[in-house]
Amino acid sequence: MKPSEFYKFLKQAVSLGNSPKIIESGQGAYLTIGNVKKLNFCSSHYLGLAEDPRVKKAAQKAIEKYGLGTGYRTLAGTHTLHLRLEEAIAKFKGTEGSVVFSSAYMANAAAIQTIIGKEDIVISDELNHASIIDAVRLSGVKNKFIYKHGDANDLEERLKEAAKLAKTPKSDGQLPLMLIVTDGVFSMDGDLAPLPEIVRLAKRYSALTMVDDAHGEGVMGKGGRGVVDHFGLVGEIDIEIGSLSKAFSVIGGFIAGKKTLIDYYNLKARQRLFSIALTIPDTAASLEAVNILLKSDKLVKKLWDNANYLKSEFKKLGFDIGHSQSPIIPVMLPDEEVAKKFSAKLFEENVFATPIVFPMVAKGKARIRVIPSAAHSKKDLDFGIKAFAKVAKELKVL
Repeated sequence: MKPSEFYKFLKQAVSLGNSPKIIESGQGAYLTIGNVKKLNFCSSHYLGLAEDPRVKKAAQKAIEKYGLGTGYRTLAGTHTLHLRLEEAIAKFKGTEGSVVFSSAYMANAAAIQTIIGKEDIVISDELNHASIIDAVRLSGVKNKFIYKHGDANDLEERLKEAAKLAKTPKSDGQLPLMLIVTDGVFSMDGDLAPLPEIVRLAKRYSALTMVDDAHGEGVMGKGGRGVVDHFGLVGEIDIEIGSLSKAFSVIGGFIAGKKTLIDYYNLKARQRLFSIALTIPDTAASLEAVNILLKSDKLVKKLWDNANYLKSEFKKLGFDIGHSQSPIIPVMLPDEEVAKKFSAKLFEENVFATPIVFPMVAKGKARIRVIPSAAHSKKDLDFGIKAFAKVAKELKVL
């Protein structure tokens, strides 16, 4: 392909894409788009911390004291705030240690690539997040097994196959490492991984376990400590991945686990060695957000009150909201064009809730994904519910 043809191809591909809405305000209960206030029903700022005065003040104070930039963690970029944040995360998660990265995407990449080689084995849920899929590819592992979504029986069948491979030594003489990896909360349907069964099978077949809990941090478990805590499995999962950009409303990701494992990631993870550390304000804001949850579960309870109220009201209206076990509420509208029209009409009613269509979900599984937050009042929720009812009536989808 000639360069001119390549750029022609790019132009055509871009023309088929959709331009995102431009946000002109903070990410609170409402957003400003085109100078109009819209109810925010689709961001992942579960606890409303994106506009919390305590978090903003922590970032401002840190800038005044330390400035902005950091550097490479292995050279001159490890700041005392980074260490305090990692200590706070470990305390929050109930693990021996943690290490912070610039994003949860990078944390997933580091978690897998650093310990998994070409001759090892990975067993992954078929609906795992794209960052997990990319991390597995990055590792170069040849022995990959995919099990049916949330299906422990199918997982065991894949483990049986993997266990046979694991009996053959690698070229270095060691036996292959087996890793089971799953999302904790699946972001499109809001359902949970069957962690108790996964842990049981991992022990039976001598496999490591990894959970990406990006949508569980600050949401699931006691005081928002995550899906591992929700199932009473603290200390039973080898690798926990978390996000600082969703419930904590800042930026970054982390790996939490045993001290020996964290020490190894600190020493070997390329995503830590060759990437700039979190900035001073980001680190300070994240630290404040974690400390807020360590002190109180008030915001977590408010989030769940709002989520349960929305689910109840949507069901009363006759919407199919799937089988969510989290505050993620998929309002199922299988026809993709209907989902797009529904979202557009909601926008006209000043409710911002985006359509989720292929390839984010399978064809025939389109939906409007609604995510409430602790920042919403009951009045806000009722405003959104009324808009959903009106649009549903207009489009005759119930």
